[in-house]
Amino acid sequence: MTAPDLPPLREVIRAHGLQASRALGQNFLFDSNILGRIADIPGDLAGRPVLEIGPGPGGLTRALLAAGARVIAIERDHRCIPVLAELADAYPGYLEVIEGDALEVDLSARFGQKPSIVANLPYNVGTALLVSWLSAPWTPWWRDLTLMFQREVADRIVAEPNTAAYGRLSVLAQWRAAARIAMPVHRSAFTPPPKIMSAVVHIVPVEQPRDVAFSSLERLTAAAFGQRRKMLRQSLKAVPGAVAALERCGIAPTRRAETVSVEEFVALARALDA
Repeated sequence: MTAPDLPPLREVIRAHGLQASRALGQNFLFDSNILGRIADIPGDLAGRPVLEIGPGPGGLTRALLAAGARVIAIERDHRCIPVLAELADAYPGYLEVIEGDALEVDLSARFGQKPSIVANLPYNVGTALLVSWLSAPWTPWWRDLTLMFQREVADRIVAEPNTAAYGRLSVLAQWRAAARIAMPVHRSAFTPPPKIMSAVVHIVPVEQPRDVAFSSLERLTAAAFGQRRKMLRQSLKAVPGAVAALERCGIAPTRRAETVSVEEFVALARALDA
């Protein structure tokens, strides 16, 4: 379709009297080049369904629509709904806006074709949303995830063992997906500029390891990294059977959580469920 002639986003925001809300974790991104690069990360979006979380005034939404995506956007800030409605009118049939909280709205059954989830996530709910998507039943209802996080969160998602960033989020993300940092985004690109840098992470699901429940892996990692400076024989006492499972898996109980690979955590969860 031919892209409509839209007024600059800054003008639209001024016309509606919008300002980023700190309480909602908002930081607006206006740079069309950066937004276009983010929309390119999932590949060719022409005619494909996309779920966007927290579109705000619609900067990334514009880039997704220009790429030909059919977008469902969830926005809890009622101030942004009129702006998004104008964008929906400019792209008839390509944008549906739902006013609500993404943590409470279940969209898994709404799509006939698996959607790509693409979002500049509000910083205050980004990790919670990611964990909820990672815990979805196999195979996941989403195709892939292209998500912007604080840089420190992005680093934790892709971190390797024996690094300071490696932790629970690293294991939960990497046990069921291939995750990579697709692009950094400087703090100066946002209005208002946040105190920290950001990065976009691309996550693609892989085949599920057999006989492993997400709930078991979540319990193990929560206990192990909740007391990450302690040896496993101490930190895993809170999980019944976990210390005995260490021996069955050949994992020394004197090790600490940050030295245990994703594969070893998966083996430990499997032994715990056996």
